[in-house]
Amino acid sequence: MATLNYYAVLGVALQASQDEIKKAYRTLALQYHPDRNQGSRQADQKIREVNAAYEILGDVDARKAYDRMRLGNVGPMASRRDEEEADSAPSPGAVLQRMEGTLGEEARKQLFKVMIKDTNSIKEELRRIRDKVIEVQGYDTFLEKIVTQCGEEGIKKIVTDELWQLRERLVDIAVEMVCSEVPGSFLGEKAIDQVRRALHEAYHEGWLQGYAQACELLYERR
Repeated sequence: MATLNYYAVLGVALQASQDEIKKAYRTLALQYHPDRNQGSRQADQKIREVNAAYEILGDVDARKAYDRMRLGNVGPMASRRDEEEADSAPSPGAVLQRMEGTLGEEARKQLFKVMIKDTNSIKEELRRIRDKVIEVQGYDTFLEKIVTQCGEEGIKKIVTDELWQLRERLVDIAVEMVCSEVPGSFLGEKAIDQVRRALHEAYHEGWLQGYAQACELLYERR
């Protein structure tokens, strides 16, 4: 089963410019518009796919994240299969684990990028971290347990609505990628929900790592 490919949905090359993507979207949106295809289930499905593809590829940052996800999880499959038996299928657990790593790394980069643009927010978080660490152990260190606790609170303030929405879109894509790479392995709503929860947790963990990385960059022991 082919991996989810939004470029193929819009019929554009991987190197297509944003203008080319927009032009392809407009052409397909007009071609499959419900007013022109009343009662056609095929056209209805197609316009949904086209809209979903453009929602990601039409957004520069979302497109970059999508590209990294495809390359990080699916792109190297051919080389990985060379190392496996020719007739063996990829392990569902291994596929999910790779996607968790890819998605977590994407989330880490996102939050680090957001925080590093506002050093005042990092200094504010460091003050909270330092106060709690001293309260717990009496002296100042970059205590991982406390950093994580503060991160759980901090990301609620730092993560914008746009990033929350992007997370949901990328997790949705990741679920489809995982299920398409190992067809038949995740059947039913319960199994798919478990995949989604695992990917959500990986994304959240990535945010916490990005938070810790940004804080550690400016941390000075006192």
